Amino acid sequence: MKFYYANEDEIKQGKTTDIYFLRTEEILRKNHVKKHVLAEFTVQTLPDKYDFAVFSGLYEVLNLLEGLPVNVYAMKEGTIFKSADINGIPVPVMYIEGDYKEFAKYETPALGLICQASGIATKSARIKRAAGDLIVLSFGIRRMHPVLAPFIDRNAYIGGCDGVSSIKGAEVIKQNPRGTMPHALMLTMGEKEAWMSYDEILDDSLPRIALIDTFCDEKTSAIKAAEVFKKLDAVRLDTPGTRRGNFAKIVRETRWELDVRGFKDVGIIVSGGLDEESVKELKEAGATGFGVGTSISNAKTIDFAMDIVEIEHRPIAKRGKFSKRKEVYRCTDCGEYIVLPYGEHIKECPVCGGKVEKVLHKVMEGGKKLSYFEDNPEEIRNYVLEQLKVYKNTEH
Repeated sequence: MKFYYANEDEIKQGKTTDIYFLRTEEILRKNHVKKHVLAEFTVQTLPDKYDFAVFSGLYEVLNLLEGLPVNVYAMKEGTIFKSADINGIPVPVMYIEGDYKEFAKYETPALGLICQASGIATKSARIKRAAGDLIVLSFGIRRMHPVLAPFIDRNAYIGGCDGVSSIKGAEVIKQNPRGTMPHALMLTMGEKEAWMSYDEILDDSLPRIALIDTFCDEKTSAIKAAEVFKKLDAVRLDTPGTRRGNFAKIVRETRWELDVRGFKDVGIIVSGGLDEESVKELKEAGATGFGVGTSISNAKTIDFAMDIVEIEHRPIAKRGKFSKRKEVYRCTDCGEYIVLPYGEHIKECPVCGGKVEKVLHKVMEGGKKLSYFEDNPEEIRNYVLEQLKVYKNTEH
């Protein structure tokens, strides 16, 4: 192997599963055990006491299970959920039902697909919530294995990022890749010459965003860049940690110096070690956009588990888990979840009296996807952003 990754066929063959699932399958087959089971996917706690998470990865899970004799029920991809409902009952995001030995070996890859995808989408949504209407770009692929670039960028975009930097990732989400310029351009040509060439050579449709901190003080270089470019859209500050001091003050100072010289329309894009807290602070300081890298691409996973909760339609579960199929309702007004035993129903939210909706729907029957929307990252992203309005000020 030149690059260490599993291809699509190997994943479908079960080569990325934990070995004990294959041993379990072998034992069940040799003993002619056929048990119809219902397995649910839940998470006990969200990382860092998050107030919500974004469910992502369903599209790939359905591709993984396609052709197997199983049914799948799930939340729509992009649904914002909580780990537990108002009564502390874990919220299922997905069910698989069928003869257990037919899908046992897919537990590991199915979990991997939704755990990491949901982690990236969730972090992106939190950062986008902090940034509000300001631009957030995903810059984190350089910190991860290159085979993951489209996976990372798709989920970053779904979670709310306005654009992604990788060429392949942009292809997947049907957008143009977005970025500025690297320090290498300034180092090889000199700052002013690099700016001038960028302005003269690249297509006029591309925004003119000048990287300004390669050699000199940020405000000094920002002024120089504004004078060099015919029409500068923004400057980008990627100030290294050893030189930052107080990054928010650097942004404020740069903003002031641009404004007093008549460059009020020149934005300030910041990057380097950002997360939702620093985005919030730098937004208040005058930043107009953010390039966010490792905190998105290396986001903490949403640690889902898959657990059997019914066998032959009878409730059963291991210790610490809640048996039986559930009805899952979400309030469209306050975003709270209500989990009930299957067959029980409610008409309004017990918290605010608002309208409730069921969020689990059958998306696969007998291994065939049912009226499931095509992979449309933009549609999913819009769905996430609409839900974020409910969760705008829920975290303290």
